[in-house]
Amino acid sequence: MGSLIAKRAGLGLLTLWLVSVLVFAGTEILPGDVAGAILGQSATPESLAALRSELGLDVPALQRYFDWLGGILTGDMGRSMASGQPVAGLLWPRFWNTMALAAYAGVIAVPLAVGLGILAAAKRGTIFDRAANIAALAFVSLPEYFLGLLLVLWLSVKTGWLPSLADTYEGMGLAAWFNATTLPMLVLVMVTMAQILRMTRTTVLGVMDQPYIETAFLKGLKNGRVVMRHAAPNAAAPIVNVVSFNIAYLITGVVLVEAVFNYNGLGRFMVDAVSKRDLPMVQAAAMIFGAAYVILNMIADIAAIALNPRLRHPRGKEA
Repeated sequence: MGSLIAKRAGLGLLTLWLVSVLVFAGTEILPGDVAGAILGQSATPESLAALRSELGLDVPALQRYFDWLGGILTGDMGRSMASGQPVAGLLWPRFWNTMALAAYAGVIAVPLAVGLGILAAAKRGTIFDRAANIAALAFVSLPEYFLGLLLVLWLSVKTGWLPSLADTYEGMGLAAWFNATTLPMLVLVMVTMAQILRMTRTTVLGVMDQPYIETAFLKGLKNGRVVMRHAAPNAAAPIVNVVSFNIAYLITGVVLVEAVFNYNGLGRFMVDAVSKRDLPMVQAAAMIFGAAYVILNMIADIAAIALNPRLRHPRGKEA
């Protein structure tokens, strides 16, 4: 078990390094130039060259990559090219805003989706099962920004129940924060619930087709007891994987949702940085997203190994 966890951790570190290469290369090929964006169209070649030298943009890309990577490893994310402020001071408050929104959505979506998925599997073929599948398919198919606009239309414009923009600020009361972030939370809940529900139902039904489940039914056990005591625990590993994947989405896939609702999170922070060609801010935000995704998937792999004896004891090693 320890060696398998160490191997997964090693693969996670390798993946993070590859992410850093892709992030740096991706920002290098972005069109435009931050020096030109700062000085404007009236800038002279001499002023552009001087500013590029001041910002370190005249240094070879490979050297800048290793300097940037060394800074990331020591906690120094550099300074914003646009404002000159430390990137970390600008990034972390927005990161925690994104984490708070993801936690708000995850606490509601995960238990509800897993419970409904198990219930749909237990009631296979019933009206409830069909309705749950249709709703989940609809939510998966619709883009997040479209769902967000529909909720704004119904719950904000027509009824006035909730604010259309998720305006938050430091020192905001908890009740006011929940009220402001409920609409983006609902969008995230609908999307993640749909994916987790469908996967949970499919996995539990796959387990219920096994011979030992049929034996449990032949012994006279009730359907609910068979599902909860025998099928659901044996479906835990793939369910944990899909839950972890969707939690990673809640953290890394909120860019459109934050843009629609003007939420002051890391996703909107990165979009603003791209528009300003502020490379250190883009790189830092992208690395945070990448690290969150890799770490959560690594945790999911380790949890799957812990829950599945066949992964801990492969047949090839037993032979």
